[in-house]
Amino acid sequence: MMQLVTILCPLDFSAASAPLLAYATALASCTGAELRLLHVLEPQLVLSGETAALPEPEAQQLLLQYQAQAAQAGAQRVATLVRHGEAAREIVREAAEHHADLIVIGSHGQTGLTRFLMGNTAEHVVRCAPCAAILVKPQSDSAFRQSA
Repeated sequence: MMQLVTILCPLDFSAASAPLLAYATALASCTGAELRLLHVLEPQLVLSGETAALPEPEAQQLLLQYQAQAAQAGAQRVATLVRHGEAAREIVREAAEHHADLIVIGSHGQTGLTRFLMGNTAEHVVRCAPCAAILVKPQSDSAFRQSA
């Protein structure tokens, strides 16, 4: 069986982030692994041609809130970090640089035109990750709690 020392959980702050965090936290709590919560600041193309991204201080504040939730739910070691760039590449880079044993990533995030133009982040991460990756659907949180 694979020993989990480091679990990477990229979060995009969408509605899917809460169940994703719960799933990753449960794994970290059960295994004693370090949980690394990552948000990638990725400029988004908007119709006006300008770029828009969540300001870094706001992203860091949201990550700190998620860190507190994970710690309260039993994760012993929780780190937060913000990276800049294209999400899929930065997730894979973070996993490689910090020797992640597992990436827990949401299967939903980008939709419609954004997904068409920028590609599917989760798909790229699963294909290119230097470690195992689990895709979590938004409804997986309740299913995980029932089976645990």
